[in-house]
Amino acid sequence: METMYDGPAARALTDNTSDPLSGIRHIGWAAGSLVLLFKASKDHPVVLSGLGGAEDAHVTGATQPIVEVIATGDGRARTTTRLTNTGVGSRLRYLEHSMHNEPGEELLAIVQADAVTGLRVTTTFIASTDVRAVRVVTTVHNDGGHPVVLEAVSSFAFGAVVNPGESTKDLLVHSGTGEQLAENRWTARPLWSQTALADFNAAFTKQPGRGSFEAVSTSTWTTGRALPTGVLENSATGRSIAWQIEHNGGWRWEVDNVREGEDSVAVILLGPEDLDHHWSEELNPGDSFTSVPVSLAVSTDGFEGAIAELTRHRRWLRRNRDADRGSLLVYNDFMNTLRGNPTTERLLPLISAAAAAGAECFCIDAGWHDDSGLADWWPTVGEWIPSVNRFPDGGLARVITAIRDAGMKVGLWLEPEVIGVQSPIATTLPDAAFLQRHGRRVVEHERHFLDLRHPAARGHLDAAFDRLVEAFDVDFFKLDYNVNVGPGTDYEAFSVGAGLLGHNRAHLAWVAGLQRKYPRVIFENCGSGAMRADFAMMELFDLQSTSDQEDFVLYPAIAAGAPVQILPEQAGNWAYPQPTMSQEEIAYTMVSGLSARLYVSGFLDKMEDEQFALVRDALTLSKSIRDDIAMSVPAWPMSLPDWYADSIALALRAPDRTFVYVWHRGAEDAELSLHLGADVRARHLVEQHPRTLAPWTAADGPDNSVILRPGQAGMTARVYEIIQD
Repeated sequence: METMYDGPAARALTDNTSDPLSGIRHIGWAAGSLVLLFKASKDHPVVLSGLGGAEDAHVTGATQPIVEVIATGDGRARTTTRLTNTGVGSRLRYLEHSMHNEPGEELLAIVQADAVTGLRVTTTFIASTDVRAVRVVTTVHNDGGHPVVLEAVSSFAFGAVVNPGESTKDLLVHSGTGEQLAENRWTARPLWSQTALADFNAAFTKQPGRGSFEAVSTSTWTTGRALPTGVLENSATGRSIAWQIEHNGGWRWEVDNVREGEDSVAVILLGPEDLDHHWSEELNPGDSFTSVPVSLAVSTDGFEGAIAELTRHRRWLRRNRDADRGSLLVYNDFMNTLRGNPTTERLLPLISAAAAAGAECFCIDAGWHDDSGLADWWPTVGEWIPSVNRFPDGGLARVITAIRDAGMKVGLWLEPEVIGVQSPIATTLPDAAFLQRHGRRVVEHERHFLDLRHPAARGHLDAAFDRLVEAFDVDFFKLDYNVNVGPGTDYEAFSVGAGLLGHNRAHLAWVAGLQRKYPRVIFENCGSGAMRADFAMMELFDLQSTSDQEDFVLYPAIAAGAPVQILPEQAGNWAYPQPTMSQEEIAYTMVSGLSARLYVSGFLDKMEDEQFALVRDALTLSKSIRDDIAMSVPAWPMSLPDWYADSIALALRAPDRTFVYVWHRGAEDAELSLHLGADVRARHLVEQHPRTLAPWTAADGPDNSVILRPGQAGMTARVYEIIQD
């Protein structure tokens, strides 16, 4: 029988309710306006039977267990290559659950056990009382008398993606791709379609589904292929569920076809596993393993509503990160400028120009450490001692003093996790301090990889940061990661995937320790642009470069797509104006930067006054709106950006202000149709940047749209604020 739980009823279910005749137990958990409903019985694992808000959480017929576990010698209960129908997962049975709350925070733990293997499995949910989202982790403990080898442990698995009366045929799946220089490209497609799931008439064939639509990332470029964020959106009702996997190594998510009707779809979220990542781990009696964390967010307002809730949830998880509350405005000398070749002579004019434009920090990027004398310093990195040859007459300290005298904070680039094959450090550190396979150090693109499980590796990095902070009082570090280690390390590890997971977790712990030691220092996460922009990294770091794309014409698609994966205040969008650009082209690149966290580069020192004034105005605007951006949620008035589209738009909606960013690179007579809300008309759009160039024309369009006409061909862009009457 269909049951709907309103807020008070859902809260009443925080006590066990069970049917003594059927043995079915219901568990209801409410964290603020989020409601999760579970069902368990003596012959079935715990299932998420309903989720949503207090007004729309229904009990469904979903059968997907909340945990999937594969153990060697046990495998799956039904053959497939997806991560469902696992043997251990199908045998888990409810033991107990507990709830706990603290101010602003709710916690639920559900414990199950498998009588065959002796495994006890605890799934823990933690949520804010103010956001319709939850973080989940699963811990497996061996209570048995024999070792068990794990090959996969889901962080969370669930069905209940449609309510009774809804159809999974209305579902759209949103997924993303993260190729280097073409990051954050998002696609929506019908879940049941030629490129996703096939309806093979399970009722007729009497066969369960074995297909899936999956996204997989291997190794440590976690966002370099598929993206760990996804959304299921009901196009008929607006009910949507967003998720993210929060890990700086291998991960997998899949949307599976199960049976029929409201039980026809399940979602499985995992970190590394054996099938894709060569991960397995032996649990001896008494040992435990904890999965990587994942998060869910739910909304009745479609894709944008689910991403808005996920955005708020990300902020809640980062609520104790204080170093960068003011969104420091950084100039960096790399992009389209010095490109890893700094010298005193080249830097001093840029420092003066960056300060005059309004930058608050000057970051000296790659090359400051190079005294190799080679045409390419790439294989020599790792010592992190300032060059003598590049900085005569006072050394790097002279440049640092010039930055401070100009009123800016000091930033330096490092790539801490790698050691070049020609670096002196490659011979001074022991082999055990490096990631290895088959007794040999891993080498990729002339780089070794530090194994941060080893104290010598951490000690080397700690000494380097201590030396730089003591010598130069560095305020900002850009930490890069330009190579990918592959499947992992088998040194002192049960499997190469387990070795990599150990290193990944040690890396996060090392970063957290660095932040505790230097709490005022701001840290940027850069991995060849945004190749490692997962939330495990973003929970710790302050700023994320959204790309290394140097073609300003292509950047808007990256900038407009980034807020699905990255918080707006963390999404460092590059603006690299050049003296060779027209005023409209300068505005175009500056709007890319202004559309989240402005990150500036370019030869500002060689600009004409009119050009420089346009750049300075953009930096001034950035400072005036950055606090609002740090409270905003994204929306897409022209739908999600298309890499090949002539026009792209993004809106950032803060509690008191809304900003709209629009780029056009097409024909002169183009008309851009934006959907900004039923109460927003053309007169409400006030142009904020650039104010010195010819304004676009705006008019009311059909279906509550606003029509913008740039009136010119080629690259042009504008920032608007919506000002209501």
